[in-house]
Amino acid sequence: MDIWFKPYTISDIQWMEKDTMVETLGIEITDITSDSVKGRMPIDHRTFQPHKILHGGASVALAETLGSIASNLIVDNTKYVCVGLDINANHLRPAKSGFVYGEAKAIHIGKKTHVWSIEIKNEEGKMVCISRLTMAVVDLV
Repeated sequence: MDIWFKPYTISDIQWMEKDTMVETLGIEITDITSDSVKGRMPIDHRTFQPHKILHGGASVALAETLGSIASNLIVDNTKYVCVGLDINANHLRPAKSGFVYGEAKAIHIGKKTHVWSIEIKNEEGKMVCISRLTMAVVDLV
């Protein structure tokens, strides 16, 4: 059973990426499943830290992007907007090249908050970062 407010395709949400940090970092949404949003991010000069490994902040940006998009797909966006309230991340191993792949899955979907678990893995499928994101569901003014 889909958790989304209505059926969405990747092309339906591409406007959320234009002229944002998502576009700057090269984050791409790759799939919307019945209960998750998936994406990838390159490991390159935009996402490196000085030691030429993936910057932890870039991992957090990917995690918040996936969870934020997912939350906004759950609500009626003519009445509500979902915004980040809290995020944490554990960086488990370095990533040096290629892409990292993230998947956001809901832990809690309430009327006023959503909580997401976001796993970020390297190209070998090994966990690079695990993140938990809490989103606030806010009435549009």
